[in-house]
Amino acid sequence: MSDDFGQEQAIRKLAPGKLVIASHNPGKVREIAALLGPYGIEPISAAALDLPEPEETGTTFIANAELKALQAADLSGLPALADDSGLSVEALRGDPGLFSARWAGPTKDLGLAMQMVHDRMQEQGPDAGHDAHFVCALALAWPDGHDEAFEGRAHGIIAWPPRCRKGFGYDA
Repeated sequence: MSDDFGQEQAIRKLAPGKLVIASHNPGKVREIAALLGPYGIEPISAAALDLPEPEETGTTFIANAELKALQAADLSGLPALADDSGLSVEALRGDPGLFSARWAGPTKDLGLAMQMVHDRMQEQGPDAGHDAHFVCALALAWPDGHDEAFEGRAHGIIAWPPRCRKGFGYDA
């Protein structure tokens, strides 16, 4: 692998051991721990380490994930994994998008956020489409400031009322 200047870079690999999950969301931490545990990764949440939640000032999902992962790695001295994710609804011109968590308000009431999505879609009229996609960006950072970031999208449609009782957030 080479960088923009043609220099060879070492390939980083995440080794078994402690990994900070840069989140204060217990549901998210449980899901990540279940996925990584079989690989010898020992997840520990940012909340368990009493790390502060950074203000998400990025203009993209990846920028916010990197901000959280880099801060957690720097403050803990351990590798850190962070995500930033959100729901983008075409009828709402991509909202709530980057601000998906903020739609849940200070109490982080995702039921309220889902109701707001529904209400705003209803305001668009009966011909408004229900197409949407969910974006998830992951950033893995090391204490030396190196990070790797990835983004994925899942396309679908908005259904109402919510039909699922598993997961958390906008999963329903």
